[in-house]
Amino acid sequence: MSRVTHSPATRHRKKKVLKAAKGYWGDRSKRYKHARGTVERGMVFAYRDRKVRKREFRALWITRINAACRQYDLTYSRFINGLMKAKVALDRKMLADIAVRDPKAFEKLVEISRG
Repeated sequence: MSRVTHSPATRHRKKKVLKAAKGYWGDRSKRYKHARGTVERGMVFAYRDRKVRKREFRALWITRINAACRQYDLTYSRFINGLMKAKVALDRKMLADIAVRDPKAFEKLVEISRG
């Protein structure tokens, strides 16, 4: 039986990591040992920040809605509460978009919320 070497598998594994480390500074893009640590760390950040992005966008939408509500002497919480009671099913992303792009429609929503 012939002798098996692991060279092809090792080479493919290393090439995959070095390809992912392309553009990194200095040895981080050239040497496997340095690249591996940096790529792993980057993947941790990417995984974590996919969740953080959702939080940050929701906070941005709430800030925009609140700013638009304040122009009509209404707080964000009272506005949302009024919409819930009126059974208006718009999420915060849509409300923020309406607040920015269509102030007249948002004013109607404020009236519905107050009513």
